[in-house]
Amino acid sequence: MRTEDETPYEEQESCDYEAPRPEHPVSDSPADESDTEHTSNVVDDLTKWRDMAMRTAAEYDNYRKRCIKDSEEFRKYANRSLLEDLLPVIDNFRMGMQMAGQDTGSMIYIGMSMVQKQLDDFLANQGVELIPTEVGQMFDHNLHEAIMSEPSDQPEGTILRVIRPGYMLKGRLLRAANVVTAAAPEAEPQA
Repeated sequence: MRTEDETPYEEQESCDYEAPRPEHPVSDSPADESDTEHTSNVVDDLTKWRDMAMRTAAEYDNYRKRCIKDSEEFRKYANRSLLEDLLPVIDNFRMGMQMAGQDTGSMIYIGMSMVQKQLDDFLANQGVELIPTEVGQMFDHNLHEAIMSEPSDQPEGTILRVIRPGYMLKGRLLRAANVVTAAAPEAEPQA
């Protein structure tokens, strides 16, 4: 005597599930031209859809990479506007430091020096660097903005004065240095 668990699969009660049957049964007869044409069309459609899916996948991958790059760029330069607004305040503070520097032993100068160090550390932590601009160096239109030129015995394009320092933010120009450059000496009128 068998228990229900031991009953072979064929003898167990069947369920209402029927295996799907192909709509067009496969026959052993040779294919005619319409079947060959239909098969060719199906293969062409399959190739077209596969190519479209591959192009779409590649476009999506490029889009994803571009979004990641844009997001990194945004995070890297997100504080740019704030830093641009802060630079005039720092300029005024530096002018105050120059005036207070006349008496380096005063408490005002000592306190301002501490604040100066904090400002410099803050700028460094944000990726802001001072553009090294010195009198006598040649003008670089990528880093400097000539606000005036004066006749001079120096070669044309030499920086004569630095009016306002320039800054870089993580390798990009944040603010160009304002400078006065040397112009060619004016020719004296001949008599």
